Amino acid sequence: MSVIDQYEGKNYSAYLSDCVEFSKNLPDNSIDMTVYSPPFSSLYVYSESIADMGNVENDEQFIEQYSYLIREKYRFTRPGRISAIHVKDLVYYQGSSETGTSGIRPFTDMCTQAHIKAGFDFHCRITIFRDPVLERAKTNAHGLLYKNFQADASFCRVGMPEYVLVFRKWAKDGDENLIKPVIHPKTNIPLSVWQDLASPIWRAPFKDEDVALPYGSHVWNLNKSGYGDGDMPATDVLNVKSARDEKAEKHLCPMPLNVTERAIRLWSNEGDVIYSPFMGVGSEGVVALRNKRKFIGTELNPAYYYQALKNLKDDALVSQSADLFEKLSS
Repeated sequence: MSVIDQYEGKNYSAYLSDCVEFSKNLPDNSIDMTVYSPPFSSLYVYSESIADMGNVENDEQFIEQYSYLIREKYRFTRPGRISAIHVKDLVYYQGSSETGTSGIRPFTDMCTQAHIKAGFDFHCRITIFRDPVLERAKTNAHGLLYKNFQADASFCRVGMPEYVLVFRKWAKDGDENLIKPVIHPKTNIPLSVWQDLASPIWRAPFKDEDVALPYGSHVWNLNKSGYGDGDMPATDVLNVKSARDEKAEKHLCPMPLNVTERAIRLWSNEGDVIYSPFMGVGSEGVVALRNKRKFIGTELNPAYYYQALKNLKDDALVSQSADLFEKLSS
């Protein structure tokens, strides 16, 4: 599939194209980091294209299609660098399975195994708290109903968190000249902050400003159930109202900006090239530009692609104005 449309701005390029076909043309070892939310199997269909990975009958078919991209991703990722994907497990409700049972589809495990099979090493898994009370209100999930907890708690489950799955491409003999370490000087991030970031669930036990991240916020702070998602809310996303697509808009699930920023700031340097194969409305690109990285993004849905261009252009103008102000002030 050829590139249908493309745009190149200052420090970013966006392409209306199938990500697998596009990725085949990326040079070996050329991308410093990938960060994105993949399609959640057959849960949503984002477009009518046969290249849409949501156009599958089951999880096995999705992993087969997704693996074409993962193999390319391993090839074009710089040795020693990271791919971070934002995912969650998927619920199947009673009556939707062949046996009529209900439960959880371990989608995150399927993604992990597909990456390992392609050559990546599983680096770590970060849990993102999501309020089970909000989940119950949105979905009325059988396993979260208080009346079921009272009647027969064997039907009940805990709420569904989200995850950032992190994979690393290890360098091989002869790759030494391709390695670019990601450096965090002690003056930027003190030991106390790193110890908190190293938690599998990022949270903020400290409130003193001297241990605040230089990202504009503390590390994740967990609220009690019923009080929201803490300081990494799922609602921290780009505005998608202008991405008009009657068939797909309601299914658009932008990657949270806060999750994206934390990943990019932890695992890349300023000036690095960030790639999102599922760009959507441009969330990863906007965060990359705000943090002085370069960005490449592909998107299959035209409505999302053109909204991404608008978001990237608007944010690029803001970033350039900020840079100019800094130069004039120095």
